[in-house]
Amino acid sequence: MTLPESLEAAIAQWLERHGSGSRRAGTSSLSETYRGGGTSQGIDLAAYLVSRLPATFAAVSRVLDQVRVQRPDFAPESVLDVGSGPGTASWAAVESWHGITGVSFLDNAPPFLALAGELAEQGPGALAQARRVAGSLVTMPKNLRADLVIAAYTLAELPLARMAEASVRLWQASTAMLVIVEPGTPQGFARIRAVRDTLLKQGAVPVAPCPHAAACPVSGSDWCHFSVRLARSRAHMHAKGASVPFEDEKFSYLVLAREGAPSGGGRILSPAAHAKPGVTFRLCTQGRIENRHVARRAAQAYKRMRKLDWGDLIGPASEDVT
Repeated sequence: MTLPESLEAAIAQWLERHGSGSRRAGTSSLSETYRGGGTSQGIDLAAYLVSRLPATFAAVSRVLDQVRVQRPDFAPESVLDVGSGPGTASWAAVESWHGITGVSFLDNAPPFLALAGELAEQGPGALAQARRVAGSLVTMPKNLRADLVIAAYTLAELPLARMAEASVRLWQASTAMLVIVEPGTPQGFARIRAVRDTLLKQGAVPVAPCPHAAACPVSGSDWCHFSVRLARSRAHMHAKGASVPFEDEKFSYLVLAREGAPSGGGRILSPAAHAKPGVTFRLCTQGRIENRHVARRAAQAYKRMRKLDWGDLIGPASEDVT
């Protein structure tokens, strides 16, 4: 996955005007900040644009792809980007739905809001007219609402004990769909699970990754997360001191809607296990974790299923011949 050309151009122009210092040093400091649970205050913006924005864009885009697959009729006209940073999630949303006419950035870091505005001025459609709102998740104006609310890598700045409060605020702001993306770590998944537990009681309908509204079956030291591969630019490789031209971003996520029903079927929770007899998937189904084997001898089912992998949705078992 790569960034849209218009976003790459906007970043390049911003870096030409503002970028300075050692991006490798800034990237190292940025990594330490996030690993230590720090906030976005004081972050090196140039390092963020080069080393974190691409991964965030890739993860959010992959999640929005799932929304479009699960809810093809969903056509948001407005998006609220909570904890927007440089507006990465909004760029992904506008790429996914060209009918979006209203974009709002919410962030409590003035440098990030200014950066989001500068980048958005070079963007398509509603991005160029994006509204910038100073504030945080806990100080969000009550009249700030949108069809699609996205909180990408935002909840990490709050303690787990405040997830219920944060969940309700996000849900109240969403008129149709709420998307949350967090790091693909046990801590990130713990926040996702807390949001899910709270909002299912509020009547929210799981869209993805959960194919059901039953209790989450992931237990023990396990955690639900997924992965997306993104291409590294030359600047990205230099900033991270990397020799491999790609990066795998691990993320956890949750999509909830106000209407409809869960998809059913099963979500693939880990890389598919391919072997001579066939392919085996580890699935989250109706409130449980199960393994499903599709035998190579079942030619039609095997041909259809062998291309599926981690993160994809599989239909009910009755649809497969194993």
